[in-house]
Amino acid sequence: MAAERHRDALAESEPEVEQEAPEEAPVEVPVEDGAEQAPSEPSCEPEDAEQQLMNDLEELAAKAEKADEYLLLAQRTQADFENYRKRAAREAALAQERGIAKLAKELLPAIDNLDRALKAASEEQSPLTEGIKLVHTDLLSALQRVGVEPFSPEGEPFDPQLHEAVAQQPIEGAESGTVAEVFQQGYRLGDTVLRPARVLVAA
Repeated sequence: MAAERHRDALAESEPEVEQEAPEEAPVEVPVEDGAEQAPSEPSCEPEDAEQQLMNDLEELAAKAEKADEYLLLAQRTQADFENYRKRAAREAALAQERGIAKLAKELLPAIDNLDRALKAASEEQSPLTEGIKLVHTDLLSALQRVGVEPFSPEGEPFDPQLHEAVAQQPIEGAESGTVAEVFQQGYRLGDTVLRPARVLVAA
């Protein structure tokens, strides 16, 4: 009995030692053939970013199209303005030419009268004759400054667009069909004949 009590006392005095449970090995779950594993990390390019990129591209394309429309409109406006400017310049030049032609035609009878007066007083040297010459010269100079020039086609072939035949007769020494004598000078403005020359044509 004494030995049993001694044994029990030793057992009570010794600390109890806890036994550690063995570590469990990780269990691998078999993956069936053809089955895909779910990604453990989120996608690098989410759908909302891709949609935003598409929206930005569409917006840029719309702006580029609108810019092209504005460019075409500006070019069309510039071309229209250039055509208007040229047309206005042509119309102004034509209006000026018509004004000059009208004024010249009004002055031609006065110049013709001065020509006749000078021919009648060709042998007379007087202050009156000198005055007529000065007026005649000034009128012709004024007309020449605006492009009006007289022409006298004596000796030239007869041209019905430039000459008005008053008479036709054989002239000794003159070739048939040429202007033998000029009764009245012609006048032109550039290529426009204001008044044809009145002439005698050799037959």
